[in-house]
Amino acid sequence: MKNRERIQARYLSDALPLRLAGLAADLGRVASSARHETGGAAAAAMLEESQYLIEWTAAEAPIELAAELVDLQALLALWRRAWPEAQQIPLLRSLLAAQAKQWADQVMRHVAEDVR
Repeated sequence: MKNRERIQARYLSDALPLRLAGLAADLGRVASSARHETGGAAAAAMLEESQYLIEWTAAEAPIELAAELVDLQALLALWRRAWPEAQQIPLLRSLLAAQAKQWADQVMRHVAEDVR
């Protein structure tokens, strides 16, 4: 991730619901990028960025949400590790796209519930 310190400072200046919306947007970009053969590098970058966004957010989130975020971070790490090979397989690209969309929706539900 380029300019991680700058991104972190900007991200942490937002309230928790806005941070979660940013995470959901990143996950949406993972879903979009993973669908396309040419989106491999973008998907990899968004997987990494999403992991950092979770790291920067989980400590300030309610405990139940923090636990969900940490679980999501682990799943993102697994995908990141497998992505160099998985991006070559259309079925796996589709699977990541579907999962990332689900994760984005799950995070947005917390925003809609006012981070409960």
